Amino acid sequence: MTQPLRSELSRYLRTETVGGSILLVAAAVALVWANSPVSDSYFALRDWQIGPEALHLNLTVGTWAQDGLLAVFFFVAGLELKREMVVGELADRKRALLPIIAACGGVVVPAIIAATIGAGTPGMERGWAIPVATDIAFALGVLALTGSRIPASARVFLLSLAVVDDLLAIVLIAVLFTSSIALLWLLGAAVCLAVYAFAQHRRITTPLLYVPLALLTWFCMHDAGIHATLAGVALGLLTRVRRDPGERESPGARLEHRIQPLSAGVCVPLFALFASGVALSSELLGQLFTNPISQSVIAGLLVGKTVGIFGISWLAIRLGIAKKPRALGFRDMFALSVLGAIGFTVSLLVADLALAGIGDGSEAEIAKVAVLVTSLTASLIGSALLWRRGRVHAARKDDSEVQELPGGVDK
Repeated sequence: MTQPLRSELSRYLRTETVGGSILLVAAAVALVWANSPVSDSYFALRDWQIGPEALHLNLTVGTWAQDGLLAVFFFVAGLELKREMVVGELADRKRALLPIIAACGGVVVPAIIAATIGAGTPGMERGWAIPVATDIAFALGVLALTGSRIPASARVFLLSLAVVDDLLAIVLIAVLFTSSIALLWLLGAAVCLAVYAFAQHRRITTPLLYVPLALLTWFCMHDAGIHATLAGVALGLLTRVRRDPGERESPGARLEHRIQPLSAGVCVPLFALFASGVALSSELLGQLFTNPISQSVIAGLLVGKTVGIFGISWLAIRLGIAKKPRALGFRDMFALSVLGAIGFTVSLLVADLALAGIGDGSEAEIAKVAVLVTSLTASLIGSALLWRRGRVHAARKDDSEVQELPGGVDK
């Protein structure tokens, strides 16, 4: 009886709607807890250190959520991206190029806007990176909830775009927030990745090899001084996603099927729980639209992401460099670009990394509030646009079906 229940729960957690909902609930719980009479318990738990000091892993619970749990999330994202690049929508070179170009626009334009508005503000020499990333889980959750009548190619475009710009954000994290790189540990991570790739090539399937190898890769990346979530992306992209003859499913599909519920139901919500807890005050809220840091985050996300993603996509398509996703129009792509302004997970992570220790700590808090408010605004605007576009696509489908009937409308 236990196994069917577990399978049903896993299937339930695999849906983006559920994953996005759990993410929102976790963020709401964090905000309520951090502003309740027992708020001290929240901050004490988040800052509680655990792990072996000898391995340099005596980290706070919040850091474990950032470095450890998000690595699982990015592993799943890497698997999905690899599958689409090899056997999916992105196997077409020009269609594969579009989300990459769009992601670059969605990173560069917000960064320029944030750097311009926040110029001269302490912490913004690195804080300009806060609005550069799209939250994959949150954005796909909103799309699944309100864009069910939009063609399936919309999900592939948004997923690919979000994975690429999150990957770019992780690279920025590695460059901006790595004070020194331990080359021997970096070499160790490279060796682990090479062994992983070789094992995939040799069709080795035992988890007795892959689980320790993945943990060792993460550990080497962490001790190299590079943000350890990069290990998750790298392992995902090295996993085989094409089925061999006689094989029921590829290793990538099998791993995604098993790990995605863990990522959506545990890893991402726990990260949100420990990243979203901001002690709100009337002073903090009063600064939301006057503080240069919050202004740069809001403008960078809401304006920069939308303009950067849609503008560069429109230009690339018009110039013939890339192709539009199947069955999508420019209005559909604009709605998806608005969802790109949902910068929850990685934006909160960068806010912590860039602004922690600046001043009295209020700068990081105001940046987090700006991320939360802007992400909520983008999700509401994007939902409204997707709902409207869904009605248009549904009407076109109905008209097409009627025209195909013998005798037209009378039939």
